[in-house]
Amino acid sequence: MAIADDLKKTLTDPTPLYFAAGTADLAVQQAKKVPGLIEQLRAEAPARIEAVMNTDPKVVQEKAKEAQEAVTAKFAEVLGAIDAKKLGETAQDLALRGVGVAAEYAVLAKETYDRVAEHGEQAVRAWRGGVSEEIVDIAVAVEPDPQPENAGATPAAESEGVPAARKTPSRKGGPRKSAGAPGDEG
Repeated sequence: MAIADDLKKTLTDPTPLYFAAGTADLAVQQAKKVPGLIEQLRAEAPARIEAVMNTDPKVVQEKAKEAQEAVTAKFAEVLGAIDAKKLGETAQDLALRGVGVAAEYAVLAKETYDRVAEHGEQAVRAWRGGVSEEIVDIAVAVEPDPQPENAGATPAAESEGVPAARKTPSRKGGPRKSAGAPGDEG
């Protein structure tokens, strides 16, 4: 029964749908910003193009060469300072930190999921004009209670004091057909 209950809970939980609605609403909000960004790029593009055209390629090459030499020197320094024993300890420490960071990110992901789902629920209410809460309330009020154990007994049978089993026709006591050939009536 636990599996069926879990499945029912999963299939009736509206949170994933609210998450999808929230994601769509946030995407629409971001898409509304695109025309402004395009206008900003159009305004800034001529100045940026001009700056690139006026840049001396030799200066860029010199800066790239300096950066490469600095990186090479730093790399050689780091390689010289590496100790094999420390490397193993550092790797283990990094692995433990990684587990902690992964757990932290899982918590942050859940919090973000919940915030986006809440945003989606509010967006759905806004789209529907606030009707969604009322629909849920009505659905809860209308949903029938589960049938009791003695679902076979009818109220009329109980009022007459006769058990439900006697009121329902059984196969044994019902009328029998004659033992004639199949299809023969009579």
